Amino acid sequence: MAVEKTSVLVLDSAEPKILAEFYAKLLDAEAQLGLNPDYIQLTTPAGIALAIRRDHGFAPPSWPRPDESQQAHLQVLVAQRDMDEAEREVVSLGGRPLDTKDNGGTHDVRLYADPGGHPFALVAREGRVAD
Repeated sequence: MAVEKTSVLVLDSAEPKILAEFYAKLLDAEAQLGLNPDYIQLTTPAGIALAIRRDHGFAPPSWPRPDESQQAHLQVLVAQRDMDEAEREVVSLGGRPLDTKDNGGTHDVRLYADPGGHPFALVAREGRVAD
């Protein structure tokens, strides 16, 4: 059985509300606040998802210099009940755990590197991931 998944591009920001308002207007998207007040998800009429997450140490990137702060990261959203199975799948496909100290509960976040070394996160979501 395949684990149900979806993904969302997350932009880090010192002021997520301001950035979320900008993208909501620019993309004609609906902003959705969840349990975490530092995380705002946007969904466009076409169903494209983008999220803004507060990073207290955020420093704006100085493109195109790669040695500056992170500009974006991928989060793979998985139903909480499927997190362990999704983790086994990631590892079986060649993913390497980077940090799994926050495992468990509704805020379960597990960090990995893909086979190319790019970091990404499996993030638990309550209920179904997508309809």
